[in-house]
Amino acid sequence: MLTMSRMPRLELRPGFRCQAIVYAPGTNRTFRLGSHPAATPRLAVRRLHTRADHIADQLDLQAATAVRHRLTNRAEQENALSLLAKGELYSRTVQDDEIRYLLSVFPISRTARRQQAP
Repeated sequence: MLTMSRMPRLELRPGFRCQAIVYAPGTNRTFRLGSHPAATPRLAVRRLHTRADHIADQLDLQAATAVRHRLTNRAEQENALSLLAKGELYSRTVQDDEIRYLLSVFPISRTARRQQAP
C-alpha cells in the first residue's frame, strides 16, 4: 500500500550573499576569496567590512588607509544599507598595484521550513 507523507511547508526568506573576488587585469585571472550568507542588510554590511579589514591587512599602507577610511565612513554605510534594503547590489573595488579586489553583497532568496504554530 502506498502512503503519502506530508511534505514540510517551505517559504522563501530574503537574505544576502557577501563575496570577495580578486582580479588581476594583467593576466585576466580571477580568484574567488569566498562568500558568506547574511540574513539582514546590517549583517551583510558587517561581514563585508570584516572581509575588507582582512584584505586591508595585506595591502600597502596607502591602499590599506583608503580601505579603512571607507569602513568608518558613516555615509557609505548608510548608502550600503539603503541599497540592500531596496534589494539592490552593493559593491566596492579596492585597488592595490596590479590587483583589484571586488567586494559585493547582493540579495538572494533562501528556502526555510515554515514554523508550525504550537
